[in-house]
Amino acid sequence: MAEITAAAVKALREQSGAGMMDCKAALVETDGDMDAAMDFLRTKGLAAAAKKAGRAASEGLVGVKTSGTAGVLVEVNSETDFVARNEVFQGFVDNVATVALDVQGDFEALKAAAYPGTGRSVEEEATQLVATIGENISLRRSAGLGVGNGLVAEYVHNHVAPGLGKIGVLVALESDAPADKLAQIGKQLAMHICSTDPQAIDIGSVDPAALERERTILTDQARESGRPDDIIAKMVDGRLRKYFEDTVLLEQAFVLDTDVKVAAAVEAAGKDAGAPIKVAGFLRFNLGEGLERKEDDFAGEVARMTN
Repeated sequence: MAEITAAAVKALREQSGAGMMDCKAALVETDGDMDAAMDFLRTKGLAAAAKKAGRAASEGLVGVKTSGTAGVLVEVNSETDFVARNEVFQGFVDNVATVALDVQGDFEALKAAAYPGTGRSVEEEATQLVATIGENISLRRSAGLGVGNGLVAEYVHNHVAPGLGKIGVLVALESDAPADKLAQIGKQLAMHICSTDPQAIDIGSVDPAALERERTILTDQARESGRPDDIIAKMVDGRLRKYFEDTVLLEQAFVLDTDVKVAAAVEAAGKDAGAPIKVAGFLRFNLGEGLERKEDDFAGEVARMTN
């Protein structure tokens, strides 16, 4: 039997919104497995469906760069938020994004690529920057999108400088429509994605494992109603539709007009532009997602200093 720590209970409570005792009972039931405990709480109706992107923890910046039919996102981490306001650091992230565009967002190629005007690689320049800024600097990730014909649009949230901020989004649109029309709907879609964090473009591209897991949870929930199997199947189908509306881009209510789905908004934009528009892909980087924040023990630090 795994030891159930107070920290684990607290973490599950923050993730699920369930009560402290319910969280402890769920962890006991699942032998400390956090994901299984979350599923247990949801099955019992004690937690809402939650996307399990890790808490934004590290500081730094997300860089965004586009050029017509191509675009890239990069994330560079630092130890404190002060660095994000440092012009030297901002210039570094902007340059890294420019280099990333040349290598189509390939992370390994980016690290090995030449950093402009230094004779060093991008990875080596990051190491060099540590001495200049006085903090640990980490190249975390990069990714790119491209289309053969159309446009890659961008959006930066909480921006501190052009193309630099806390959340970066790219949307790839395939179309023969004019670039200005694509840029307009592309910006709107990127803002929508920033707000709603969808997990797939359409129902057909939902991760099969995630879908099966959701179906299992919903079936277990429905069985607790004591209804016959045929009614349970209908209940699960209805709840899966709600799941798709929450997690699938084209099924979501459009944030700029919640009376229509994103799919309908894209179709209308295509008619206005004079050519069909297809959402070919999207990327969303949220600074520090999946990384744990370092918790400072201020009392302990003061005690060490006074001793």
